Amino acid sequence: MNLLEARYQQLAAKPLFAALRAKTPMVATWDDHDYGLNDAGSDYTKKEESKEIFLRFWNEPEGSERRQRPGIHTSYTFTDPTLKKSLQVIMLDTRTFRTPLTKNTTSSYKNDYRPDSSPANTFLGADQWSWLKSRLQEPADLRLIATSIQFGHEYNGWESWTNFPTEIEKMVDLIKETKANGVVFLSGDVHWGELSVLKAPGCYPLHDLTASGINEEWDILEPNRNRVGQACMDHHFGFIEINWQDADPSVALHIKDVTGRARVKQNVRLSR
Repeated sequence: MNLLEARYQQLAAKPLFAALRAKTPMVATWDDHDYGLNDAGSDYTKKEESKEIFLRFWNEPEGSERRQRPGIHTSYTFTDPTLKKSLQVIMLDTRTFRTPLTKNTTSSYKNDYRPDSSPANTFLGADQWSWLKSRLQEPADLRLIATSIQFGHEYNGWESWTNFPTEIEKMVDLIKETKANGVVFLSGDVHWGELSVLKAPGCYPLHDLTASGINEEWDILEPNRNRVGQACMDHHFGFIEINWQDADPSVALHIKDVTGRARVKQNVRLSR
């Protein structure tokens, strides 16, 4: 834990990060290395200590709901009273409650993990699923759901929702049950940037914008039949631009490289 805290302080001391933090509101959730162990889930023994370091670094207020319950999931709603539009940002915790992944031990699958449809498997845990249902029942025009690992792509043998197919079905069913409009997923983890679209029966297309190469380039790209356009293997960041002024607001989903050029760009009307 001393090393983990030291790494957070190393980040805080970086001039570019400090400058960004000073002028831009930030919200955060964690992936495995913020959590404390590669590919870790509910069996990680230091999750409570890690949570305290995480919340302290991100200036979580004392007494907040996030501090009162297990996990770090939370949500925010931003409303423009003039336009009468609202944006909901939901930050999932895909670490604290996640059951162990199933190792790949056969040639039928690839890389480290294989899909396991056991009903006992979970990414979010019962309490977080219940919490998410309540959030999706709240009114909002657009909902950004941050999940540290990919949701809408094709199975590739690395960490993702595709390792627990029943959990993907549960998410889609929850969106349909709550009639939650305007859901877009934001993800990271894989070291490249791409846009995936999951087309599930009875549900509108679910876009998943993956950005995870702000600090490195990558040279191994996994196939993804759900990918729209090309992937970005260079240094990049994700960028979403919403035009609320249109009668049918547009949501531009971008992956931009260090020059600011959009390497991935998809404009989606909110009605979709």
